[in-house]
Amino acid sequence: MPPMIVGIPKECKNNEYRVGLMPQHIAAIAQTHKIIVQQDAGLGAGFSNNDYISSGATMVSSMEDVYAQASLIVKVKEPLPQEYALIKPHHTLFTFFHFAASLALTEAMLHSGATCIAYETIEDKNGALPLLAPMSEVAGRLAGQQAAKYLEKPQGGSGILVGGVTGVAPAKALVLGGGVVGTNAAAVLVGMGADVTICDINESRLTALENIFDGKIEALLATKENILAKLPVVDAVIGAVLVKGAKAPKLITKEMLSLLRPYSVLVDVAVDQGGCFETTKPTTHENPTYYVADILHYAVANMPGAVPRTSTQALSNKTFPYVMELLNKSLDQLPVEIRKGINTHRGKLTNREVAAAFKLPYSNVSTIIG
Repeated sequence: MPPMIVGIPKECKNNEYRVGLMPQHIAAIAQTHKIIVQQDAGLGAGFSNNDYISSGATMVSSMEDVYAQASLIVKVKEPLPQEYALIKPHHTLFTFFHFAASLALTEAMLHSGATCIAYETIEDKNGALPLLAPMSEVAGRLAGQQAAKYLEKPQGGSGILVGGVTGVAPAKALVLGGGVVGTNAAAVLVGMGADVTICDINESRLTALENIFDGKIEALLATKENILAKLPVVDAVIGAVLVKGAKAPKLITKEMLSLLRPYSVLVDVAVDQGGCFETTKPTTHENPTYYVADILHYAVANMPGAVPRTSTQALSNKTFPYVMELLNKSLDQLPVEIRKGINTHRGKLTNREVAAAFKLPYSNVSTIIG
């Protein structure tokens, strides 16, 4: 493969401070490829412009410069409307997309003709999601922290201390989903002393969770009946469900909110995939919460952006080997696990779940790239 130009733009999502790659990874890439980084892209994550320049990157002043010069764009979050016109057919974008949550983004990327490779649909040989996992871990732990914080009265909650005190019961929390997000959310809440129930559709996973937490959580099948029974007695609900590449199922409807006590807290980590509460709408770190029927909702769409130093290190460590694969192999040479990350290519939608979500034509990626 001939040398490529790799571009790292500064993220433009509200209060998003992560950056696509750390300087140490830039240094490895710069030995054989050109790297351009937008000025101040790494400041929020603790990396100065000089850190990148010393690692071999060329600093440019604007996002427009990055897109104009680079062919491989490495980001953290999905492109926003101000980026759409900058994305051309020769670009390969490597970032989180979560297409199933946005028809507008999907259509824009199809119209661009670019190759969009989504972190969240790349798999490993066991079918796990190695690039989603580190941010799911961060988001899960943050979800536990945020549930505890927003239960506080000045934050809009019901005024309950999550761990309780001597003679006073702790908060009761319901975690919907026992994967990476749910397990980490539960770990934080259990550590704070909360009374935690985890619901999942997989019985063997529930057994594993009981062992992981040494009996300190209640594990229930995620049936509608079990969820309905829990809502009147819990103080916080964390939505942590995931269907690979697809829209999240709506496990709590607007009508079900009436079962919750006033000023209970809902934290929807599935917001990137459309949310698992019917009343979810994406929020920002600037304005993170809102009420529906006296229930406080927290649905920040880039939760790990609140801790960019930790998040950037965790994500860059995982994405770097895949960036090297993209630099050293053509699309048709990529392992099948990485090909599963290709969601659009030359105006074709190559993710079956996204196509189903929006009733759009689907093309098998193997028939397009060989």
